[in-house]
Amino acid sequence: MSDAADLFGHRPMQGSLFGEEEGRMAAPRRDVLPDPQDVRSRLHALLARARAAEAMPWSERDARMWQTVFPNMANWLPADEADQLRFDFAREMERLSRAA
Repeated sequence: MSDAADLFGHRPMQGSLFGEEEGRMAAPRRDVLPDPQDVRSRLHALLARARAAEAMPWSERDARMWQTVFPNMANWLPADEADQLRFDFAREMERLSRAA
């Protein structure tokens, strides 16, 4: 954002709140990547909870959330491992949904 006056002679009172670069807004940068071992541990814990349950261990809302979040979290792992975890989790969720 420049300090140039607009057509009415007004100047901006402060800089951009949105991190403009070269006149365009930039998306926030995320320089920190999740640790694959932390992701792996979390996914295995969720899968173990599902496997140990005889009925859905989460509320309907939380179950829907995990059906979205689990596959996305798996994206941080190597492709073969991620695919297997997604498959196993989907199979357990299907089993649990039939048990209800």
